[in-house]
Amino acid sequence: MKRESKQNQLTEEDVKRYTKGLWKIFLACVAIAVLFVVSVRIGVFGKLPSFQELENPKSNLASEVLSEDLKVLGTYYKHNRSNVKYSELSPYLVQALISTEDKRFYEHSGIDYSRTITSVLHTLTGSKQGGSTITQQLALNLFAERRERSTIKRVMQKFQEWLTAVRLERSYTKEEIITMYFNTVDYGYKNTYGIKSAARTFYNTTPDKLTADQAAMLVGMLKGTTLYSPVKYPENALTRRNTVLNNMSAQSFISAEEAETAKAKPINLKLRISNYGEGLAPYFRAVLKEEIKKEFQRLSITKPDGTPYDLDKDGLKIYTPINYAMQQYAEDAQKEWMMKLQRDFDRQYRSADPFRGDNAKLLVSGMRRSDRYRMMKDAGHSEEEIKKAFKEKVPMSLFTYKGSVDTVMSPMDSIRYNKLFLRNAVMSMEPSTGHIKAWVGGIDFEHFKFDHVKLAQRQVGSTAKPFTYAVAIDNGYSPCFTVPNHSRSYGDWTPRGTVQGGDPITLKNALKYSQNFASAYVINEVGASNVAALTKKMGITSNVPSYPSISLGAYEASVFDMVGAYSAFVNHGTWVEPTMILRIEDKNGTPIYERSPKVVKVINSESAYIMVDMLKGVVDGGTASRLRRAEYGGLTNPIGGKTGTTNDNSDAWFIGITPDLVTGIWTGAEDRGIRFYSMASGQGASAALPIFGLYMKKVYNDKSLHYTQGDFPQPPGGLTREIDCSRYVPFYGTGGGTEEQSSLDDDRLGF
Repeated sequence: MKRESKQNQLTEEDVKRYTKGLWKIFLACVAIAVLFVVSVRIGVFGKLPSFQELENPKSNLASEVLSEDLKVLGTYYKHNRSNVKYSELSPYLVQALISTEDKRFYEHSGIDYSRTITSVLHTLTGSKQGGSTITQQLALNLFAERRERSTIKRVMQKFQEWLTAVRLERSYTKEEIITMYFNTVDYGYKNTYGIKSAARTFYNTTPDKLTADQAAMLVGMLKGTTLYSPVKYPENALTRRNTVLNNMSAQSFISAEEAETAKAKPINLKLRISNYGEGLAPYFRAVLKEEIKKEFQRLSITKPDGTPYDLDKDGLKIYTPINYAMQQYAEDAQKEWMMKLQRDFDRQYRSADPFRGDNAKLLVSGMRRSDRYRMMKDAGHSEEEIKKAFKEKVPMSLFTYKGSVDTVMSPMDSIRYNKLFLRNAVMSMEPSTGHIKAWVGGIDFEHFKFDHVKLAQRQVGSTAKPFTYAVAIDNGYSPCFTVPNHSRSYGDWTPRGTVQGGDPITLKNALKYSQNFASAYVINEVGASNVAALTKKMGITSNVPSYPSISLGAYEASVFDMVGAYSAFVNHGTWVEPTMILRIEDKNGTPIYERSPKVVKVINSESAYIMVDMLKGVVDGGTASRLRRAEYGGLTNPIGGKTGTTNDNSDAWFIGITPDLVTGIWTGAEDRGIRFYSMASGQGASAALPIFGLYMKKVYNDKSLHYTQGDFPQPPGGLTREIDCSRYVPFYGTGGGTEEQSSLDDDRLGF
């Protein structure tokens, strides 16, 4: 008995000793755990996001370019991602996500402990299961570059996710977490990030319009964007989609009947792959991007932390004056006419080699300007090796007006092919505000990216003549004043031309019939330096020399500048800088930039109105009279304008004015040596004017645009000079000559 009692006593002491040891071990474990958590928290195993980063999580957001009617023209992006609000999510999306990824989402505070323990047990038994909540997945999406593959590193990362998830739950509502999750997921296909991009890429719709089967497909893909891709592995995707639909039914989000109906649907993708130039106004957006960069640098506009804005990552909202419908009308009008014009252009080269003689150099210069040439040169290839490579056939995509065509062709032959395409530019602007409403910088952005509205400078031809007449009118000349209209020499310059409208001729008729001899006489009277000065004052930024030949357009300018200059005539003599940007907001909607255009009074209001009246004469019986014909728009309302055709028909222009809009159009090949042989086809009235007619007809037919078809308003205070030449008493000569009704655009430069 004593021995048994002693043994019991020893056992009790042992228990006490063992219990004490266990407590020490437990406390040590707690201490280690606390130390580990603290270490994770302070970033020993990797930096955790700060409070500021939680409030403003970083993710690459596409910047959106918006029209004046708040439609998206296109985006700038590194990752094609645009955010949506919770209200813009289809309920099916939320239901599919919660039922599949996190059934107790609304019950936990970032970590689902029971699910975590279950997933660990399953993993230990060889049946791997995910244990991350939606909030943990969001933490990984937002603040981790990638999911670690090393077990030890992944454990460390998991603890970081836990801590970040708890902090996210404290900072955001459940709806905000759901929204952030959908905005940050990577779909792993064609640069598709976020649900807005995914809905558009796979179904060509918006997130709020996704049906149950579509939502289930997009949520199901997130388990493995490659394995469950409906493009690459449609059978896997279909099985996964149906699993998600079953989950939605099991959680009573949808009925069993709804689930079965959705599961019976085939995968009906409507793929719309985004590319950088997709959408309306790609040339405008490309130029706009560089303009914004310059403005931000000039004004030192930076983010709150002092770093520069990145248009491809910072999710800016860029508001422009472009009208979505008018932009579409301009693009459609251009394509309609240029297709016809290209057919006429191609016919003249069927039996002739356009690259003979001096034009052979165009192929060499084209080769040396190509990306292929630069890459081979940088790689150390010799000139002979490069020339040989340019003669070898390779797969490539070529532009046609019926769409891109994949073919096999040598790079040199592709240069020949592309150089024979006529290029075109259109810009339309409100003269009173400077707001640009439409901008078409070329015939196809995918294949010909160079912008011909602002970046290109081409010889302006007779579209320069109004500047010479404006100097005369602004210095008291009457539009009915007569001048000689025959060949004369001015020093060593003798302009060429034909006589139309009489000799002598009124200033009004001289502009109406685009007479070279009369224009040369006028600039000699008013002074070439004065004409050059006014031209520059009216917004022409290129070099305008003080030579008499500028009266006939012996200089180059952009469509952008020429439209701005003509706008001063319509806007009572006041030039308003053409405006591409209205304002810019950051991703939170905070304004960071607003445009205030420059405004300059260049001629008095009465002189401007007289010039408008003279430009109306160009359309009413002058070189632009074909605008009244049905095939060229059949416009009957008051319109003014000026045609222009340069030497050898290399550049064709038309600038048209109405009380509300000024629209400039240029047509020509990439190189001036490639041109129309005949003036009948290559003049401004044939190669540029018709686009104006087609465009304006579409604009006037759209009653939502509210552009008047009435007459131009007179200047404030009315007129003090006579503009009706039938009532004008000439100072000398025999008056204005004959009133021939001709549309011949004989306005070639006389050098």
